[in-house]
Amino acid sequence: MRRPGRLPLLDPLAWRAMWVFAMFDLPVETPVQRRDYARFRKDLRADGFLMMQYSVYFRHCANAESAAAHIRRMGARVPPQGEVRFMMVTDAQFARIRIFTGNRRRPPETPPAQLEFF
Repeated sequence: MRRPGRLPLLDPLAWRAMWVFAMFDLPVETPVQRRDYARFRKDLRADGFLMMQYSVYFRHCANAESAAAHIRRMGARVPPQGEVRFMMVTDAQFARIRIFTGNRRRPPETPPAQLEFF
């Protein structure tokens, strides 16, 4: 969580919190592949990932260790014929994302207001 009045780049908490991106390309040619695709997406959502756009999901984590645990967990669930890339970025880096939709410019998503405890 950012402290009021501080720039994200200067806030040390912005460098500890992490965002994990899951970018995947899964085949959907057979009924088994479609089932594997649906199961993987369901597992991502159950693990706290949100859809950013088709085949790109993201999740906020309190620190790099938590992010690595989610990556290991979801990496073990990749379907046999699928390919998934996971990427971690800091909260400060995520804050610099620029989103363009047509001619409108939207601010990036804000991190959750509370920490998660497991």
